[in-house]
Amino acid sequence: MKVYTEQEYKSKAEAYCSSAEHCTSEVKQKLKLWGASEEQVHAIVTFLTHERFIDDMRYSRAFVRDKYRFAKWGRMKIVQSLKQKNISSECIAQALSAIDEDEYKQGLKDLLRQKRKSVSGKNQYERNAKLIRFAVGKGFLIEEVLCFVKQEDWNEYMD
Repeated sequence: MKVYTEQEYKSKAEAYCSSAEHCTSEVKQKLKLWGASEEQVHAIVTFLTHERFIDDMRYSRAFVRDKYRFAKWGRMKIVQSLKQKNISSECIAQALSAIDEDEYKQGLKDLLRQKRKSVSGKNQYERNAKLIRFAVGKGFLIEEVLCFVKQEDWNEYMD
């Protein structure tokens, strides 16, 4: 494994951060993978943060926006993923507050409508249970899911 100078690590990290949005923990992990020492990692991350190559708030906003719009994740799954990346609770809360509630609900409704086409079961109860498990697995709160699944006119409402 090639050993790099601190300046070479810094240049590689700048290029890494410039290619896509990354959080502090991802950059630290990458630097360690490249073989940087703890002191070098700390110095480089401090520099990158100061120069705004790394901004956990900016990362959180982008992550939330992408995951709820494109991956159709619910809030719980998004929060869990951000916590795994050591993002602060304040950053998570602020990023989640940017979610448009109507768009979020419409996304859940569309997700359930699409999944309903492929769900089979012996009866409506069983099909609804499968839909609920699916949506909860995507990170939606059970209360949010039940708003759409418990509709009396389920078929009419979802079509």
